[in-house]
Amino acid sequence: MCCVTVIQSQDGWGVNYLKTDVCAGKGSIVFIICDYTHPPGIDPSDIKDRFWFTKVKDGEPVDLKTDSEYSDRVKHTCYSDWKRCYLTITDVRESDSAEYKFTFMTNKPGEKYTGSPGVTLSVKDSGLQVQVRRLNSTWLELTCHSSCVLSDRAEYVWYKNEEIIKRGSSLLVSSGSTDRHSCYLGGSSGQRSPAVYGPQRPSVSVSPSAEMLEGDSVTLTCSTDANPAASYTWYKEDGTSDPRLLSEEPQLVFSSIQSSDSGNYSCTAENQLGRKTSEFISIDVKYGPQRPSVSVSPSAEMLEGDSVTLTCSTDANPAANYTWYKEHEDSPRASGQIFTITDFTAEHSGNYYCEAQNEMGRSNSTLLLITESGVGRTTRIIHITRWTLVSVMLILLLLFCLWTRKKKAVISTTEPHESREAVEMDLHPEYEDLSDMAAQRED
Repeated sequence: MCCVTVIQSQDGWGVNYLKTDVCAGKGSIVFIICDYTHPPGIDPSDIKDRFWFTKVKDGEPVDLKTDSEYSDRVKHTCYSDWKRCYLTITDVRESDSAEYKFTFMTNKPGEKYTGSPGVTLSVKDSGLQVQVRRLNSTWLELTCHSSCVLSDRAEYVWYKNEEIIKRGSSLLVSSGSTDRHSCYLGGSSGQRSPAVYGPQRPSVSVSPSAEMLEGDSVTLTCSTDANPAASYTWYKEDGTSDPRLLSEEPQLVFSSIQSSDSGNYSCTAENQLGRKTSEFISIDVKYGPQRPSVSVSPSAEMLEGDSVTLTCSTDANPAANYTWYKEHEDSPRASGQIFTITDFTAEHSGNYYCEAQNEMGRSNSTLLLITESGVGRTTRIIHITRWTLVSVMLILLLLFCLWTRKKKAVISTTEPHESREAVEMDLHPEYEDLSDMAAQRED
């Protein structure tokens, strides 16, 4: 690599390149510097244009700033007082390897000058790089390394977020720092390394972003800004203190997402300089009702007049609405998860089912047979017969009591000369024949 300043001059016109050969690594930042001169009679305001170029079109140099291959990657800076100009190329590529020249011209037609030969840039796969080595859980050592051949005059300068903080080939930084550190190699190289930094907080994107239905293909993507590139880990929160590890890829893919996949997910991005975790993202998978189940209460024998409660339940997202039907009937009997028959009769006996429905679909339960128990009817008939007999006996007893009271009233109003036996005979008809016999004897 040449480190000798070359001066081109002709009649007071000239371009002086600080270095004619520059070696740089792919992805680094390159600075090319020159000074220009003009005859004493030229006023600086007469310089109408000055720029860098590598290509010539129709005999005229093409300004790098207008070249699509360098779009947004080049910057020209000139200082008139010093007559010094800088060319900065960021994120250099192997295709940037070329000869770079500086040209300037005055207001007078045809009055221009180009510094030739120019500066040869060689871009290699790996040029100036920052290597990271972990010393302990707290500190990291950054070392500036170049694959280019360096001169003895090489001088390292460290940058932190674009500010110079130190000179030297190494730098200590704290673990987990998100500051951007890079090194610049002065002397004959004039190149700057890409910055290294820990991951920023990762972001999570979901595709498709619309409502997720059971069976859909869904992809979660974790991304962050980090150099060196971060590795990713996916977790699902399952109610324990430690989320469950799912994958170690940038994307988490569900080829056919299920209701059991609903939950909170997060990803972690990590490189040698630090580790960051994203915020949780909630996945809510929509699905239609499963086949409902039906329960009946009370579950024992149902008798006429009882109160019977039917309950329908299913798993669905969003929650299902319920409608109750009796077999062979088109009109619903009730709506809601619970169906209550307050005064059960034989007419209520039959097959019942419920239908669960949400915006995803609908599903019917199996038939549930509800009948009045035969044993219950027999028992009820026995109860009715027993109560009927008791009632008849009570009525007979009441009539007997009334009759007895009537007889007593008759006794109390009998004549005084009537014998006791006569009264008793009146009370007892079975003595009627004996009374007749006694009368005949007296005759």
